[in-house]
Amino acid sequence: MIEAAVSMSALGLGLGLLLGVAARKFHVETPPVVDAIESILPGTNCGACGYPGCHGLAEAMAEGSAPVTACSPGGRDVALALAAIVDTGGDGASVAGMAEVEPTVAFIFEDHCTGCMRCFKRCPTDAIIGANRQIHTVVTDACIGCNACIEACPTEAIVVRTKPKSLKSWYWDKPRPGIGADSTEVAA
Repeated sequence: MIEAAVSMSALGLGLGLLLGVAARKFHVETPPVVDAIESILPGTNCGACGYPGCHGLAEAMAEGSAPVTACSPGGRDVALALAAIVDTGGDGASVAGMAEVEPTVAFIFEDHCTGCMRCFKRCPTDAIIGANRQIHTVVTDACIGCNACIEACPTEAIVVRTKPKSLKSWYWDKPRPGIGADSTEVAA
């Protein structure tokens, strides 16, 4: 019995050392721009951009094959931060056509939910609560609006709604153009 424990420990130690040496010998450095881009991305690896996670999108942006507006859950703020790193001109022309949108979250109509768990398995942020053959619901603070659950739902019980305002997620509405102190309009 002791011989078996000693031989398994020696085998584990030897293979661990071999893996450590191989990790140091075959280590591949990532470019610093990829690390900078990946630090700005949300890091949820939702796949809404069409790339395999945020690291894949960061590599594609560093190569120039992906636009800075590819991360839809990140929105305009993330696109502007990425444009400061990726754009060589620095003028932000790549995000000029991107519209400012309100944050969205998924909403489940509970009377249509069958509890199939497909949406639960696809959610990258674990924002969906429920069990097998039970009604599911969405935690709005955790939802990033990536729409992965909507594509997976067979009963079309999930829709996108604007994120409800709460004390944690309250934001100023955008001002309407032409209304303000410097406007020549006079309130009647």
